[in-house]
Order: sequence, then structure tokens, then C-alpha cells
Amino acid sequence: MSRGPSGGSAPAPISLPGDPPGGRRAAVIWGIGVSVYFVAVIFRTSLGVAGLDAVERFDVSASALSTFSILQLLVYAGMQIPVGLLVDRLGTKKVLALGAALFTVGQLGFALAPSYGTALAARALLGCGDALTFISVLRLGSRWFPARRGPLVGQVAALFGMLGNLVSTMVLARVLHDLGWVATFAGSSAAGAVVLVLVVCFLKDHPEGHEPPPARPERLRGRGSGASFVRRQVADSWREPGTRLGMWVHFTTQFPAMVFMLLWGMPFLVEAQGLSRETAGSLLTLVVLVSMVVGLVYGQVIARHHAARLPLALGTVAATALAWGATIAHPGDRAPLWLLVTLCAVLGACGPASMIGFDFARPANPPHRQGTASGIVNIGGFTASMTTLLAIGLLLDATGGSYRIAFSCVFVLEALGVAQILRLRGRTARLERERLVASKVEAVHVPA
Repeated sequence: MSRGPSGGSAPAPISLPGDPPGGRRAAVIWGIGVSVYFVAVIFRTSLGVAGLDAVERFDVSASALSTFSILQLLVYAGMQIPVGLLVDRLGTKKVLALGAALFTVGQLGFALAPSYGTALAARALLGCGDALTFISVLRLGSRWFPARRGPLVGQVAALFGMLGNLVSTMVLARVLHDLGWVATFAGSSAAGAVVLVLVVCFLKDHPEGHEPPPARPERLRGRGSGASFVRRQVADSWREPGTRLGMWVHFTTQFPAMVFMLLWGMPFLVEAQGLSRETAGSLLTLVVLVSMVVGLVYGQVIARHHAARLPLALGTVAATALAWGATIAHPGDRAPLWLLVTLCAVLGACGPASMIGFDFARPANPPHRQGTASGIVNIGGFTASMTTLLAIGLLLDATGGSYRIAFSCVFVLEALGVAQILRLRGRTARLERERLVASKVEAVHVPA
């Protein structure tokens, strides 16, 4: 299961038995899955550039505005384990098709919603469809590419998610300004219909000759179906320290950038820092561009040096806390532009760092639990984001709009996450070393 060096210089990668070959066809099939995730991220982050417009359209307060994103993330986070189970049982194609259908209907419903309540229901439906995409894409990559490519494949998938974010900040923001609410959100929903057709017509779960191995008899006994299967699958995944460490890495690294990009970045930069919408949009774009570059770098480094995972994750957390603290603690009403640029550049590393969580869970779990384990990891960052979105909204209302106080809640969650990472790192590293030795023995076994 574990498939990489534990540190130092990397030896030649081992091709494990049953590894898929990768190649051009794998890239095309996987690209279809990634296109679904790309569109899902556009829809997910579209509210981030429309927050001020949503306040006017639905006549709501800051805490009510945050409810849009909180509900969407609540649905997303709550579905991650069920989605992992669905992917493990039904395969990628069916789950991705369902996800594309749901988030397309949700985006269209949000465009036409006549009231705040209806808009909330549409965002919940969108979150439900969005929740079905990323775990499916990770599973698709593991079925079509060799295991040693896992870290890079995951980072490239996240890079396309960042491209979706870039479309929101650069394209949707301009279209919203020029054409208005209904035309922007209804028009964008057509992209969902396109990727749904691609999935139904062309996507395949795995290459020919690389079907998932049947479950061993010892796993079938007592596994059962329905509720008993769910309990065993989740319990076995959670029991692995690598799964829990991955979840806390995702929890601690992802949420500052998610909160900033999903909802509160634009209001903070415009209302608290006095920037124009155009300048604020450029800073949000900077976050995305840095994420794309850092993601490729992190993926290459981790693919060659597995020991770099934890230093990269903790280093990103430290840099984020430093930049965030310097910005909100800066004397005077407004931080200088260079500091805001620095903050946005540092936030660009948060998304790639969160992907490291999957690189702890992947080698800790066998193929039949990959979806479930990835779902558990993915809960981390979205739970932290949801909690922070709510806390910021409530604190802004309670303090009369003090972003300095409201944004301070970020440090509480970062401290909690770092404490859990440090607690779990030793046992995870020990089990990975043991599994690495076992996999090398299996790969070079010579029959007697």
C-alpha cells in the first residue's frame, strides 16, 4: 500500500503488482472527471464575488449572508463519508454523473431564486452535487495512474479546481457587473450540462484489465451490507492513524484561504481596507495564481520525498498565521497594499498544503477503502471553513463590523489542528515505514 520513500534521496520507484499503466488515454478519461470538478468549483466559489450583490438582492445581514456558504459547506462536509462509500461501491462514473446533475440544477435554481429561503435551498443542492466530485476524481486518478503518481495527480486535480476559482474571480465577476444576477448564474449553469454529457458518454471507471480485485473472503465475512458495511468501512478507515492525521492536516491548512475566497475576502478588502472592487478582485486572483504554482511544486516535491509532507504542511500553517496576524494587527485602520499582497500570496499555499492530507491517508488504506478514507480527510478542511465562516459572521454583527476581532478566530482553529497533527505524526510515520518494507518485499519476491 505504501509506495514511496520515507525521506532522503528517492530510489527508483517501484511498480506494484496491478498498477495501472497511465498514458494518454488515462489522461483523457481523467480529464473528463477533472472537468466536472472544475465546473463544480466555479459554482462553489461564484458567491465569493457576488457577496455584496447577494446582500442587496436578498436584503440580508452579514451573518445571514454567511449562512449561504455555511449551509453549502455543511452539506458538503456532511456528505463526504457517504460519498466515499458510494464511490467505493458504485464507481466513479455514476457518482460523478449524479454530482454534475445536482450542482447544475442548484446553480440554475440560485439564479432564479425569488427569495432568501429559496436561494438557500438552491445552494444546499449545489453543495450536495459539489460534494460528489472531488473524492470521485481522486478515486478515478488512482484507477488510471500508477500509485507513485498519486501526489502529483492529486495536486494537478486541485490545480484545476484553482482554475475554476480563477474563472469565478476574473470572468464571473465581470459578467455579473455587465449582465446582472440572473444572466450570470443561469448562463454558467450550461457548463454543468456540458460536463454531465461528457461523463455519461465517455467516462470509464478503470482501464481494461485493471478491474478492482475482488474482496478477499476474510474481508467478506462479517462485512455484510447496508449499515453494517458502512460501520465497518468507516471504522476501519478511522482506525488508521494516517487517515486521522490526513484529516487534521486538511483541517488546519485549507480553511483560511477557503474562508477568504469563498465569502469574506471581497468584503474585507473593499469595506475594511478601502480597496476598489477591481483591486480586490486582482488580489483574489493572486491567491489562485499562487495556488496553481505552489500546487505543482508541492506535488513534485512530495512525489520524490515523502518526508517533506509534514514540514510543508506545518510551514504553510506557520506562514499563514504570521501573514494573517500581521494584517489584522497592523496599526491604523488599513493595512498597506504590500502587506495585503503578501497575505494573498501566502493564502495561495493553503489549498496545495491541504492536499497533503490525502497523501497521508492514501498509503494507510487498501484500495477498497480509498474513497471512504478520502472522504474522512476531506471533512477536515470544510468543517473548519464552515465553523470559521459562521464565527466571522456572528462576530462582525456583534462588534459592529470589526474585521480585526472577527478574523482573530482563525488562530483558535489553527492551534487546535497543529496540536492534533503533532500528536498523530509519530505513530503514522512508524506504520508507514513498516508498510513500506512489506510492499518492497512483495514487489521483489522471488518464488522458491
